[in-house]
Amino acid sequence: MKFFLSKKYDSVTSLVKACQQQDPRAQTVFYERYKAKMTGICRRYARTVAEADDIFQDAFVKIFNNINDLKEPEAVDGWVKVTVIRTAINYYNRTTKQQELQSSLDGVEWQVESDDYIRIIDQMNVRDLLDLINELPDKYRTVINLHLIDGYTHTEIGEMLSMSDATARSQFMRGRNLLMKKLELKGIVHHENF
Repeated sequence: MKFFLSKKYDSVTSLVKACQQQDPRAQTVFYERYKAKMTGICRRYARTVAEADDIFQDAFVKIFNNINDLKEPEAVDGWVKVTVIRTAINYYNRTTKQQELQSSLDGVEWQVESDDYIRIIDQMNVRDLLDLINELPDKYRTVINLHLIDGYTHTEIGEMLSMSDATARSQFMRGRNLLMKKLELKGIVHHENF
């Protein structure tokens, strides 16, 4: 497999077991295996590249400190992703939740039809969409990422962010509306069928 830089680790299971024995070479291979994808996840939740790097490093410290708790090595991909997302959420809670950001959206009652939103988002270039999401205020960006990109329910988001599911839903709707407003400013108003 191309993910394994050494023939010594011929499967995910053997790589995880070597990491559980604190083999530095295995840890390097493990780190490199997840670096690109997990850094991308961190960047979705962070305001800056430096914050994303901090989140990524914190996540991997947690991963290596807790890898012995992983009982099913073949489930490591999902475990690593969840750990990285939860680390990003914890970072958000530690650093930005205390700052109650007041967005100009709070006073605006701008609504978009749900069907238009879904069709527009489906047609967008992924990079452009992620760039627009990153422009959102922290509280909206986090909820949009968790729901739209990572597929968490409003209830799960509420639990992660220590808020009610109604608040999570409200922040998602406000974030979605702000995102749609940003799309409108870029000239993307509605979806046309070809």
